[in-house]
This record gives sequence, C-alpha cells and structure tokens, in this order.
Amino acid sequence: MSEIRLPPAEAEALVEAALEASNTSPENAASVTRALVGAELCGQGGHGLRRAPAYAAQAKAGKVNGRIAPEVNRIRPGTISVDAGFGFAFPALEMAIGALAEITPGQGIAAAGIFRSHHAGVAGLAVEALAERGLVALFFTNSPGAMAPWGGNRALFGTNPIAFACPAAEGGPVVVDVSLSKVARGKIMAASQKGETIPEGWAFDRDGKATTDPKAALAGTMAPLGDAKGTALALMVELLAAGLTGANYAHEQTSFFDDKGPPPGTGQLLIAIDPAAFGQGAVARFAEMAQAVAGTGGARLPGARRRDMRRRFLEDGIPADPKLVDEIRRIGAG
Repeated sequence: MSEIRLPPAEAEALVEAALEASNTSPENAASVTRALVGAELCGQGGHGLRRAPAYAAQAKAGKVNGRIAPEVNRIRPGTISVDAGFGFAFPALEMAIGALAEITPGQGIAAAGIFRSHHAGVAGLAVEALAERGLVALFFTNSPGAMAPWGGNRALFGTNPIAFACPAAEGGPVVVDVSLSKVARGKIMAASQKGETIPEGWAFDRDGKATTDPKAALAGTMAPLGDAKGTALALMVELLAAGLTGANYAHEQTSFFDDKGPPPGTGQLLIAIDPAAFGQGAVARFAEMAQAVAGTGGARLPGARRRDMRRRFLEDGIPADPKLVDEIRRIGAG
C-alpha cells in the first residue's frame, strides 16, 4: 500500500490515544505527541510516528513511567536539575525549556541538566523553542550504546546528538542538529521496519564488519561521523549529558526500541544564553551571517529546510505508512 497523507491533528489524536491506552497520563501523552508529530513536521520520521508503538509498549510494561511528573530543582541561580523519574523525556524537556526561558534573561546564561530520562527525539526542536524566545541554545543528549571508541569494538557511546540554535531576525532561527553517528539510529530502525537495506558505510555488525542489513546494524554499532573526531565528540556528550547530570552512560542503558529490561535512564544538558548579556547587536550579527550563508549559491542555511517542510506538511498532511497508522490505531483501541 502506498504512502498516505495524515492531517497533523489526526496524527496527534492517534498517538495520544495509543499512549493513554498504554498507562500514560493525558498530560504526558500530550507532551510526547507534540514531540513525535513535531518530528514528522520537520521531516524527521525516524523520531516521529514510528516511535509510538515502542513508546506505548514500554509504558505498558513499566519500562517507562508514563504517569510520573518531572521534578524541577533550582540548584543555583543559573542551574536547574530536572528528575524525569524514568518517564518520557519530553515532559522534562518542556519544563526545562520553560524554566530557562524565565531565568536566563536575568542570569545571562543558565543550564538545565535532566537525568533518569529517555529518548529525546529531534534535538533541534528543543533549541529551536528557546531561539524562538530570543535565546541562544545548546543541547546535548546521550542515548543507548551504539558506537565504539575509535579503534575499539565495544559500544560505549550513543549516537549522542548535538544541537544549537540562535535567533536570526526575520528569517527564523538558525538550527544546527547533528547526530555524531553518520546517520541517526532512527533511520536504521525505519529501514528495518520497512524491510529495506541501508547504504554502505552507515553501520557495522556484531563482528565489526560493514553491513547493509538494518537488523544486523541494530545489533552491531554505528559508524561515527568524522571517524575519530566523531567519537571524541561523543565522549564529550557522554560527560556533559550523563557524567555532569547524574544520568546513565550509554553503555549502562537499555534499548529505546523494545520493552525489555529496566528504564534506560538517559541524560540531557540544555544551555541557554541571552544574547543581550554580551551587549547589543548580537541578533543582528546572527542575521548578517545567516543571510551570507543563504545568499551563497547552492548553500542552504541550517534550519531553513525544516521550516519549509513544516509549512508544507501543515498544509498537505504528514507522509505516513498506512500499516504503521493502523498499528497505532489498534493500540489506541486497546
């Protein structure tokens, strides 16, 4: 069956129903739904609707606490600790974003560390939300072990995305969102679900051999972005997102893709900076550089593509696999 177009409101209703039928509170279901549909709207389907069945199964099994409310503790004037309580990451992230938006203008710079967390989805959405409030933002999150240190064969690091955003006047925020593996693991999960192969160079099997089989890749390790440089950055993210916050390191975590084992207990670090803290004119300077990039022949400003896709999908509907839609609908029906 060919791809269908799903109105965003219908997608939201489907996901919320599936989560609420799987031991998740309405408040948390709404937060998770915003993140999954938000991922679809910016073209990141690997972090979108395809996550709903696994999320629902984990909440139903108790691997994720779907009913917990995150706890926010302001440790210092400019630092916040958020205990996600082994629940979904998105309610904790929304609380962190709200708190940082409130305190950063008075502090100049502030940070929120999240622990006992879960899959953080599209990292760019968190920083984009702060940039739309006039702040510069950096985001680091770890994830279950998927990459080995350069030259090694043990998956000590996750794919560990890094994201950055800043306001840039009329054109909308600049948004940089980079997984430290060559591709996000969600793309391999999507290929596995569709029964497709993956390109060479994306991943290795259990024996460290290159593979185009997504199932073998999920059981093996991911190829790092930039070889040794990528794994060095992945180490940095582990130390910031887990070592600093008190979360589990990647190799201590369980999978995001099934309902087996204890909660993964991931960590996130979100940093916000008020550009006015360094004097006037920063946002205008950001816009100047953004315009220079956008005006270069053949170049694309990071963040522009996701805005274009969001506008198009809001109007035309989200591309969706009908089998996946039926599966989510069945979960919601109980």
